[in-house]
Amino acid sequence: MYNKLEVEIALLESKAISEIKTIVSLQGLEKIKLDYLGKKGIIRSYFHNLKKIENVEEKRKLGAIINAFYDKLTAIIQERASRLKTEEINLKLQNETVDITLPVRPEKVGKIHLLTKVISEIKFIFAHMGFKIVDGPDIEDEFHVFDALNTPSHHPARETQDTFYLTDKMNNQKMLLRTHTSSVQIRIMEKAKHFPIKIVAPGRVYRNDFDATHTPMFHQVEGLYVDKNVNMGQLKFTIHCFLKKFFASKDLKIRFRNSFFPFTEPSAEVDINYKGNKWIEVLGCGIVHPNVFKNVGIDNTQYSGFAFGIGVERLAMIKYQIDDLRNFYDNKINWLNHYSVHFASK
Repeated sequence: MYNKLEVEIALLESKAISEIKTIVSLQGLEKIKLDYLGKKGIIRSYFHNLKKIENVEEKRKLGAIINAFYDKLTAIIQERASRLKTEEINLKLQNETVDITLPVRPEKVGKIHLLTKVISEIKFIFAHMGFKIVDGPDIEDEFHVFDALNTPSHHPARETQDTFYLTDKMNNQKMLLRTHTSSVQIRIMEKAKHFPIKIVAPGRVYRNDFDATHTPMFHQVEGLYVDKNVNMGQLKFTIHCFLKKFFASKDLKIRFRNSFFPFTEPSAEVDINYKGNKWIEVLGCGIVHPNVFKNVGIDNTQYSGFAFGIGVERLAMIKYQIDDLRNFYDNKINWLNHYSVHFASK
């Protein structure tokens, strides 16, 4: 199987390199990147097949071959992307002319970025519901991001294809860019001496993904409520109040679907039907798993709680009808002028 895979990957590598060399646009290159390196790409399927191999030595050798192929293809795609960007810039410079007789441009008035506005709206709503706004470090250790949240060592979220790990360690713990602000919830519960705990933690999070609906850095708001006799009804009431207030619609259609998260049980995903559009997922939530309480030293026989995680960009895209997540970070002045707001706006 080792030799067979080695030949198979060599052929696949030759095919991929040939395709990359013929690409003449960044859009076409992104499609190839998704086909080979994406979450549902060819290389990811090889990684999933490794789990079926019981021989440890053979699994190690095959894993090394697949990782080498992944790294090589990533480098080739990055090099091609850099060259295409340079060619694109050069073409623009050739076609653009500058009229030095034009008058000086007027001063621009500063505005608040749409994401800043949306985060402020979310914080404002939850503050009025009695939640305290808290934050934590962007660089975290594995315990606060994964272990304390009942995430097993073999969970896909812990793979390097999904998570940005750092080379340095601290207290024998791997360091990484946090993948969610749930790590802030763990830090708050570790230090908790009084109850209830009622917090929301907005902030930047990082995952190794990039396309029209994913970026390597984005924003989340994680919520947590811990007290005696906390139940699913209170969670549903909180989510309903928040979503109807955020979208300014008392008739907003909301549904809860059964789901699975390592840190909550039971768990649910929440969909909305906004302005007659199709159902779309907006957040995940659930009752805090007893193991999470054990990991932070809270007596799970006395206390219970609920937690939820909201993608800020997702809500902004739905509310303001934006179809490409990357627009938030392109820094195109026309787009920013259209969607951003003045400081005095509410």
